[in-house]
Amino acid sequence: MRVAIVGGGWAGIAAAVALADAGHDIAVFEMAPQLGGRARSVAGQPDYDNGQHILIGAYRDSLALMRRLGVDPELVLKRLPLALPYPGEPGLRLPPGSPLIAFTRGVLAHGGWPLSARLGLLAAAGGWLAHDFRCAAGLSVAELCAGLPATVKRDLVEPLCVAALNTPARQASAQVFLRVLKDALFSGAGSADLLLPRRPLSELLAGPATAWLGGRLRLGRRVQSIEPGWRVDGEAFDAVVLACTSVEAARLAAPLNAGWAAEAQGLRFEPIVTVYLHSPGSTLPAPMLALREGADAPAQFAFDHGQLGGAPGRFAFVVSGAAPWVERGGCAEAVLAQATRELRWATPPVVDRLLTEKRATFACTPGLARPPARIAPGLFAAGDYIAGPYPATLEGAVRAGLAAAQGVAAEAGTAANGAASGSPTKTP
Repeated sequence: MRVAIVGGGWAGIAAAVALADAGHDIAVFEMAPQLGGRARSVAGQPDYDNGQHILIGAYRDSLALMRRLGVDPELVLKRLPLALPYPGEPGLRLPPGSPLIAFTRGVLAHGGWPLSARLGLLAAAGGWLAHDFRCAAGLSVAELCAGLPATVKRDLVEPLCVAALNTPARQASAQVFLRVLKDALFSGAGSADLLLPRRPLSELLAGPATAWLGGRLRLGRRVQSIEPGWRVDGEAFDAVVLACTSVEAARLAAPLNAGWAAEAQGLRFEPIVTVYLHSPGSTLPAPMLALREGADAPAQFAFDHGQLGGAPGRFAFVVSGAAPWVERGGCAEAVLAQATRELRWATPPVVDRLLTEKRATFACTPGLARPPARIAPGLFAAGDYIAGPYPATLEGAVRAGLAAAQGVAAEAGTAANGAASGSPTKTP
């Protein structure tokens, strides 16, 4: 089959590689001059990423895709047992080994929490386990964890929630949050490990995918229309995968399935702001630090690029769920003040760069209706916003790309079987 993939982010790359491996003739249309979507290096300045991304050990499909493209995750990612140290505090640290046992040991060993708080967290986690990490669809993370001690909510639940879902706990889906916890704690040894990029993001996937796909790429090409048949800007294909943003996918799908387009257009978004600071000679106590968010403290995490194989003296401060700061402005100045106040520096830090991704992720709210992957026969969508158990993560995007490729292949097989048996087939 000839298959068009519209969009070259991680979902589009996953779909393209899977379809090419299955023997299909593919073409990848990407409006930007490079692949990678929202997880890439800044064009023209490859030492900067458009945001600080992390993976976890449970991201099996993302890691497998990297290996398929010739990238060794052990070389480009720094693997660390899950730890949430705060400035001057060790925080929660999980020892190596079976994730569930490590979680129990790590919680019990957390000297910063009173024993009652540690036992309260383990009791709540036991209840989640007993219910197979499932809950009512309309429940928020704040409601799910209402009975937990305040220190546990402040130092663990809220930072994990905003890191995984990019949505504040009071607005975030407990159902999706629990699924992330389940995969981290029950996907085998190392599944809860943090995987921090030690190379620019484009070297993790976009660059290797560009070389692998070669002449099948149409970079700098925004698709204007898709017509039944399937014709992409007049060019004939047998199937199409929309691996672009939900906004672009809705625009292209509207004439073909207005209901699907309306559902995609109904998604709301949460921004992420990354503030890069520069301080020659300085280092953080750990490659990644958690920070306590407050009215004058926007950032929840800080990363030391010098400890991650990047430029010494460069630090990335991440503000997730950043809508209030995008609206009010002054985020870079507030982060600089927060960093100066809470951390020790060899030289006074200065703001190096401010990057704002206004549509970084969809707002992962309770009971959210997300559009399905199948739009019409031969037309599939792939992206981290597609209906599924994951929030808007790299792994969610890769899984959506693989699912779209499987959907295309399955329909092709059904059509071929129908033709072989003499049964009529329908075209859109």
